[in-house]
Amino acid sequence: MVRHDYIMDKKHTIKDIAQMAGVSKGTVDRVLHRRGKVSSKALAEVEKVLKEIDYQPNPIARNLKNNKIYKIGVLLPSPDDDPYWAPAVQGITDATKEFKPFGLVVNKFYYNPFDRDSFLQKSQEALESSLDALLMVPIFQKEALNTFIKCQESNILVACFNNAIDTLKEAVFIGQDLHQSGRVAASLIDKLTDQTGISAILHLNEETNMKLRENGFRTYFDDKKSTLEIKTFSLKTSDEDAFKIAATDLIKSNPNIKSIFVTNSKAHRFIKAVENLRKDIVMVGYDLLDENINYLKHGSIDFLIHQKPKRQAYLGVGHIAEHFLFGKKIPCQKLLPIDIITPENVVYYQD
Repeated sequence: MVRHDYIMDKKHTIKDIAQMAGVSKGTVDRVLHRRGKVSSKALAEVEKVLKEIDYQPNPIARNLKNNKIYKIGVLLPSPDDDPYWAPAVQGITDATKEFKPFGLVVNKFYYNPFDRDSFLQKSQEALESSLDALLMVPIFQKEALNTFIKCQESNILVACFNNAIDTLKEAVFIGQDLHQSGRVAASLIDKLTDQTGISAILHLNEETNMKLRENGFRTYFDDKKSTLEIKTFSLKTSDEDAFKIAATDLIKSNPNIKSIFVTNSKAHRFIKAVENLRKDIVMVGYDLLDENINYLKHGSIDFLIHQKPKRQAYLGVGHIAEHFLFGKKIPCQKLLPIDIITPENVVYYQD
């Protein structure tokens, strides 16, 4: 008679399970790995024991035994072209070090965030590198959607961070609620200004995610039935001289501007261009770039909204790794908190 009165928290080996079920170790191995033939009686006995001991497979041990290597590609803007992405690169590096011992390889594919052809080239390189998963920043929406479709056709798992593909609801996304972050910015400006003058929404190098923030900003004041005039402006930042002329003209042509919401990390560039013209404008921007922090500490920027690019990238790699190694389900949407940074607390967010 087979005894089943064992300690429940014991880590059971194949030998233990075989003894409990009254079968051979080979039979247990075939059941666990679903290979070879097993009689219906033996299968029933093994499955009964597995249920009683609440057997959980160890995918890491299995991967190591099988020498399984998972390849993850990360398609993101180059920090050489935009320093905002430097913390994201560090997040990827940290996650890679953590999961590398378990058979995970992470390759980064950098593209120029101001060049569609660069995105197309690097996405094609990623697709041709035999990936199991692709984590990407889809700045160029149409091209990113095509990349997503190609990944699906090749059975490559896809996740996005920082930016989402707006036309896809099923794509995994890790980042902030962009609409809600726009509402947070509006709330901050509302608390520091009256209902007179102009509140400007400023897009520097317009992207889809900026529009989502603008919509959030506008709905905040719409919900309050505010009489504040809200105007949207867009400026290009590629040529510094041309940008300075355009920024100066914007301020001189709109003397009633009382506040500005810069919808990306480039607030410092606008301030640098106009700081000798106006020093009384309430300013809310994004991201902890050194230049932004400097203007925050000196009062030219009132608040910064922190998007945590390092955390976003780390979680992106981590969720994919845990899916492969532990069989965990990747959350369809992982929204990070919207942190408001002030001169008083910025030191606690700096690495």
